[in-house]
Amino acid sequence: MMRKILLILPLLACAAPLTAEPGLPDEASVIAALSDHPAVEAARQRVSAAEAGADARAVGPHEVTLSGSYNRRRIDLEGEFNEFDAEVSRAFRLPGKARLDRAIGTHEVDAAENLAEDVRHQTALVLAEYWWEWMGAAAQAGIDAQAVANYQSALAAVERRVELGDAAQLEADQARAALGSARIMAEQSAGEAALARTRLEAQFPGLPLPADAPQVPAPDIADARLSQLRDHVLANSHEIAAAQALSRRASTLAERIEADRTADPSFGVRLFSERGGAEQGAGLTFSIPLGGRNRAAQAAQAGAQASSAAAEERMVLRDVEETADADLAEARFRIASWQSSREALRAQMEVLAKLRRGHELGEIDLADLLLGERMAHDAFRTEGELRTAAQRAITKLRIDSHELWLAD
Repeated sequence: MMRKILLILPLLACAAPLTAEPGLPDEASVIAALSDHPAVEAARQRVSAAEAGADARAVGPHEVTLSGSYNRRRIDLEGEFNEFDAEVSRAFRLPGKARLDRAIGTHEVDAAENLAEDVRHQTALVLAEYWWEWMGAAAQAGIDAQAVANYQSALAAVERRVELGDAAQLEADQARAALGSARIMAEQSAGEAALARTRLEAQFPGLPLPADAPQVPAPDIADARLSQLRDHVLANSHEIAAAQALSRRASTLAERIEADRTADPSFGVRLFSERGGAEQGAGLTFSIPLGGRNRAAQAAQAGAQASSAAAEERMVLRDVEETADADLAEARFRIASWQSSREALRAQMEVLAKLRRGHELGEIDLADLLLGERMAHDAFRTEGELRTAAQRAITKLRIDSHELWLAD
């Protein structure tokens, strides 16, 4: 009797060999969902803005200026005269400034492109987190639903024994209480699974979801592969590349502002007519601002900002190194924890088998058997939770290394 209590996929850890992308959504669907995400679209537009800004810097800030005036002058004993003058002028960048402007624009585009890729990276991490949240919650809901079904069968068996006089009413009450607790847990886990699916659908509406969550597969990755992925986190980091581009931009901008302490000269052509045309002429004009303390202060400010950007670049490198090391450490301990839970589950199932046999022979009380069943149920839940956590950690490491969903 009570053989069906918590017969929940005895050892999911011993499943069939894994497919290429176990438990993950279709890659093409993920790429489309990431491309449609507002954060990724906003980042793409920032790249377009940076490209337009680079074009503007390459052309330069100076434009042709047209100016002129008209006067009507009256001279005693001579009469009134129409007089006018017109001038066309333009400032020109001194040698070397155009090259610096083009370099600044190039660095700005480089930074914007890498920041856009990093936004895509962060969005992929959000998708993976929501996905495994749903997968894990659905797995727990499945375990709890099966437990309810098993306790229902157990209660029916005990009630039948009570009718036959082979068991006391207390045993039926105990089985009914166990069923009530299982139903509460099943309702909670089903609600959490529904909530996790709702959040995933809201954040990524374009990602097609199956009617039922796929089974969480057993982690299957070599430690050497984990170490390799850790190295790829650093090698493929767009966050580091963006920080480097921003540092180069700040350094070049400081050089450009230092060069601007010598202002750009303006040249022009002037035409004039006076005394009603009696006097006419043409000439060349030249002007140049004389830089002072303001330009010196701006150069000092730009130099300090360049130093700050260089320090921020070093900080980003440390942050990414921390992420890489933490990803590796978490993946390792999550996998180790899951392996321990699998062994604990095996041991718990062996104990449960003995309890069931002892109860059939009348040597074990129902209360002891129900405790064993509950402990087995908890062992299944723990194994499922740690299996999901291990897969989540592996997925994060793969995304951070750009090996999953982000291949360049």
